[in-house]
This record gives sequence, C-alpha cells and structure tokens, in this order.
Amino acid sequence: MHANLAPSDWIRRWSHLVRPGGAVLDVACGMGRHLHWFHERNHAVTGVDQAQAAIGSISNFGEAICADIENGPWPLAGRTFDAVVVTNYLWRPLLPTIIASVAPGGVLLYETFAAGNETVGKPSRADFLLRPGELLAACAGLRIVAYEDGFLAAPERFVQRIAAVRADSETSTAPRRLPLRLP
Repeated sequence: MHANLAPSDWIRRWSHLVRPGGAVLDVACGMGRHLHWFHERNHAVTGVDQAQAAIGSISNFGEAICADIENGPWPLAGRTFDAVVVTNYLWRPLLPTIIASVAPGGVLLYETFAAGNETVGKPSRADFLLRPGELLAACAGLRIVAYEDGFLAAPERFVQRIAAVRADSETSTAPRRLPLRLP
C-alpha cells in the first residue's frame, strides 16, 4: 500500500528528535515507508502489522512482527523504543499502550485522520477519526513539541499530528534541549 510512497512530511520533519541510532517502532507499518526512512538513517527498526505481505516486505532490514493488534495481545509487551511512529491508523483502546511504548527520552510521532475528514473522503466513520484535541489529550504525560489539528490539501484530508517527547528519567527538572529545525 505505501511501498512506493515517500515518508510523511510530518515524520521527516520531526525525525531529528530521535536519538541517533535509536530503536524505532512503526505501528501498523504497512509496507514500511517510515521503516525504510529510519533504517536508511542507521536506526534499528521494528514494524508491526496484521498483513503478512506487509511484514514480508520489511523483514530483510528490520524486525517484522505480524500480529492482529486490535483483537490479540500487544506483541511488544514490556518493550520500549526511542521512537514510536504511527500514521494513518487509529485504534483507541491501543493509544495508552502505544504511548507507554515510548522510552524515557524517546519521541512519539503520530499523524492520523481527524473529525472533518468525512466531508472530503475516507475514512469517514467516527471510529477512525480523532475528535478535536483527542490526540493532544492522549499525550498529556509527554512533552508536546509540536501539534497540529486541521485541514491539509493534496490529497485533501483532516488530520491531527503530534511530536511529543517522554522525559528522560536521568535528567533534572530542567527542560530537555530539543534541536529545532524550521521548515
């Protein structure tokens, strides 16, 4: 599905927040467009998806886990990652698990469809569209670096997206110095 697509602009824009060489998890990774992006930048990558064809396409360069994460157990229980990436995927019961998978000092990069998308295309069911501010609220325990909730063109869609960092357990109460890159 995403095999020949470039990585999301949002993921590329904020990928510099990931610790050099850090482990990256892509949830519902599809054909691995974001895994390829991080692998090319010398990150260890893990992808989880329910489609065996998707998992087969990434198994030659990273850890590939075929699992039904909506109906079965979380296959990465107890593991954390320097970055957790999620794009175009929403399963609300999994949000706390996804956020808990971000290691201390790690980053969550999340982008998916939001309310309003039903006016321009699919997905159009409320089950698959974030409510206003929902992603921001779900990440309340993380430091929000960037957040957007609105309309994007080409293709037309409504999205919410966030770049958020978990406090490093070894740091003081001083703010973490995050490298800023302007678009």
